[in-house]
Amino acid sequence: MTSRRRSALLALAGVLAGALFAPLAQAQAKFIVLASTTSTEQSGLFKHLLPQFTQASGIEVRVVAVGTGQALDMARRGDADALFVHDQPAEEKFVAEGFGLPRHAVMYNDFVLIGPKADPAGVRGNDIAAALKRLGATGSGFVSRGDKSGTHSAELRQWKLAGIDLAAAKPAGYKECGCGMGQALNIAASTNAYVLSDRGTWLNFKNRGDLGIVVEGDKQLFNQYGVIVVNPAKHPHVKKELAQAFSDWVVSRDGQAAIASYKIGGEQLFFPNANQ
Repeated sequence: MTSRRRSALLALAGVLAGALFAPLAQAQAKFIVLASTTSTEQSGLFKHLLPQFTQASGIEVRVVAVGTGQALDMARRGDADALFVHDQPAEEKFVAEGFGLPRHAVMYNDFVLIGPKADPAGVRGNDIAAALKRLGATGSGFVSRGDKSGTHSAELRQWKLAGIDLAAAKPAGYKECGCGMGQALNIAASTNAYVLSDRGTWLNFKNRGDLGIVVEGDKQLFNQYGVIVVNPAKHPHVKKELAQAFSDWVVSRDGQAAIASYKIGGEQLFFPNANQ
């Protein structure tokens, strides 16, 4: 066989291989980008939930876990196909501005105030406003995420309910880390400080040091999560059909059952409420 003929055959083989594997490459590209709060990832929920969705739909979910504020900003820029976050007022504003299709409730858990087990500030109980008022008065160490996340927004609301205006003056022990929930908990553990956390991340957190839950059970600590598909009218490149498939699944019977089945040490972390 001449070298010219060999080259021609190799070239033809390359074309045929490209034609053969093109559909496979397209199938592998069936994915969405999900901008989500850190708590859904750091709690371990997504490792449990997303493989089940992918198995049912063939759609891969690539998560960008940031604070809710950053997730909403990503979606406003068109850098995500869907949102899974937990700051309902900000989510509703996002939809009202035309950046998202209708928001759907998915699940809830609650926030808890974490602090030294000895509770040197004496805040233990079920009244978050009273606890923060005492932390402010005593100048006790408090780690704020300070990252415009859903947890940070919830924390700011609680300080306001406690009658403390952080914009005017922050309590002596108040420190902002500008970080995710896991890092904020690590800082609190290393400094024996107080910190507001979602319960899911706390239950999955290993480096607890001398920390424990000191305030829980206040209705003000309710923590609702929602899902939103980014509006293709704002960003035509958004994978609307694939994102809608994810949104539909997490509020479906199968998706809700998958959420309810996620437990750590026998304790359920999230409670589905899409149909309530």
